[in-house]
Amino acid sequence: MVPPSDAAGAADSGGESLPDEFDWLTLDPDEAVVWTGTPHPSSLVPALVVGVPLSLILVGLFVIASAYLRRENTEYVITTDALYKKRGVFSRDVKRVGFEKVQDTSYTQDFFGTQFGYGTVEISTAGGSGVELSFDNVADPKAVQERVNERIRATGGDADRSGKADVLDDILEELRAIRSAV
Repeated sequence: MVPPSDAAGAADSGGESLPDEFDWLTLDPDEAVVWTGTPHPSSLVPALVVGVPLSLILVGLFVIASAYLRRENTEYVITTDALYKKRGVFSRDVKRVGFEKVQDTSYTQDFFGTQFGYGTVEISTAGGSGVELSFDNVADPKAVQERVNERIRATGGDADRSGKADVLDDILEELRAIRSAV
């Protein structure tokens, strides 16, 4: 895995080849990795709190094992063009959201997340119903959200939004004209 500090260098190098652990990621020729992450190790604490007492009846072992496998098989990547999320223990699910589609970002931290320094960054897209992609249990979710917002600004997301506002203003004028005609 490319540490966050090394990932920033990869973005400057013009798209060097990715390490073997990114065999699931196919980038465009001009796309470079900006940040990578995985769920925070402390995100296993809630599973341990529930799983350890239940381990007396063996159910807890499945709770702990599934939480561990889910954490170990989840990766998040921010590139110069898009956001990626890979998860899956027995199969692989890779989701990509381009920055041009991102409408809103937010982050949340539950009790354990606040105590141990992790949280969830949620990304909502145009045309989507609610949260389209989330980076669950990442370390320092505020910094990750800020990095996503920086990439949105760098790819011209604000210019695209002002163009949409102009279209909405035109539609509003049309509706007012129709209303006055009726």
